Amino acid sequence: MILLLSEVFLTGTGRTHQLFLAVLTSALAGVTALVNVSQPPHLIFAGFGVNDPFSSAITCVVCLGALLTVLSASGFLRHRNAERGEFYALVLFAAAGMSLLALSNELVMLFISIEILSVATYALTAYLRRGPRPSEAGFKYFILGAFSSAILLYGVSLLYGATGTTHLTQMGSLIGQAMEQRSGLVFVGVGLVATGLAFKIAAVPFHMWTPDVYEGASTPVTALMSASVKAAAFAALVRFFLAVSPGLPKGMLLGLFSTLAFLTLVGGNLLALPQRNVKRMLAYSSIAHVGYLLIGVTSLFAGAGEQVGFAFLRVTASENLTKASGNGALNAEIVKGIVFYLLAYTFTAVGAFATLAALERREDEERATAWDLERFAGLAQRRPGWAFAMAVFMLSLGGIPPTLGFMSKLLIFRNAIDSGLWGLTVVGVLSSAAGVYYYLRVVVYMYMRPADDAAVLPERRLSTDAVLGVACAAVLFLGIFPGSISDWLVKSGVVQGVSRANRP
Repeated sequence: MILLLSEVFLTGTGRTHQLFLAVLTSALAGVTALVNVSQPPHLIFAGFGVNDPFSSAITCVVCLGALLTVLSASGFLRHRNAERGEFYALVLFAAAGMSLLALSNELVMLFISIEILSVATYALTAYLRRGPRPSEAGFKYFILGAFSSAILLYGVSLLYGATGTTHLTQMGSLIGQAMEQRSGLVFVGVGLVATGLAFKIAAVPFHMWTPDVYEGASTPVTALMSASVKAAAFAALVRFFLAVSPGLPKGMLLGLFSTLAFLTLVGGNLLALPQRNVKRMLAYSSIAHVGYLLIGVTSLFAGAGEQVGFAFLRVTASENLTKASGNGALNAEIVKGIVFYLLAYTFTAVGAFATLAALERREDEERATAWDLERFAGLAQRRPGWAFAMAVFMLSLGGIPPTLGFMSKLLIFRNAIDSGLWGLTVVGVLSSAAGVYYYLRVVVYMYMRPADDAAVLPERRLSTDAVLGVACAAVLFLGIFPGSISDWLVKSGVVQGVSRANRP
């Protein structure tokens, strides 16, 4: 609110204090969440929310994404004479909705939190009102987002009709009884809620909005949507389905999420392969990374002896390793892998989009040439620091050691194998190998193609260099020493927190 009101009384063009306030707010919120990670789970908002280590860890990831986004956006917007307090305020509104979504323990609050972050991101998508692209992206995102929200809310109403409550704590214990009496309502309600959340995480076949919206939005906004929004949506997905899973038929959620993971992995990577538009390639790449995270979610529901057949793909859970489903050691490792992956993807994706934003020229945006692969030709000679950082981000997205992306994929695949998801793991590994092709193509252009002498690079900006430096250092350091984060997640109770989240 201070950011919004400060814009009214400004007479000059300086906006440095607004950037400072947005960065300070994000940092303080992140530090507060970091402190709360070690606190025991407890109900808040009269039971509508639960503050546990899991939600606090997700809030840390969200605040990190928001902080890096506003830093990379400062120079980007200033170069276009579009830096305003409303932009920073909308980012903070969106981050507030994401953090509320991560701790929602009641379905109406979950819906309201989604709308808070969605309305803010709709406005951010169309923030740069130059040419048809931002307006088209904002319109598409708004229309499809409204449909997905309506579908999710309809699912919530059916689950309320079946169980008589919208509190996840109570619904978890009533869903089994509701299955005996009103199984139709439960099945349809769960399916509609899954559809609404699948749209928010951009899982195939609910991904159709992603490439156009990511391309049309200003690049810093795309970074926020690709990282922080997905982290919050996955937190809600995990919390909701862990709450209702005990009362649902065995194998139902395993079949649902393994199918989504398979389609998302294959679809995202195949669509990214032919792209020469780097921004659009990163959009399809973000869909593929949703598939890797869905492998982790699938592992949570791989119960003993359950089977799902896909003709050539057969998923069989290992009985001796899944008896502890719910609060066991394997479940804790799976949650750790999901949180670790979200953190890794936030650093990597925001860094990659920040590099893309630094290379953009305002006059090329409407012609859609601002993100062509040729823009990266010879970057190692012209901006060696930017080229090195982008190469690190591409290697991390491809899962190549010693980067953070490699360790995050390793955790996901190891947990999937421990859960008996051999077929899905093979698909994930093959998809990751296919992804290396389009990631390394960017590196080849930067280091092995001659620079265009007529190309003019935008001037260097301190805020952009800071984002690239921090993200690149984190990807390399945490990739070489992953135990620093992994051990912290275990000691702080994050990996057990989600298991107790609905029973604080």
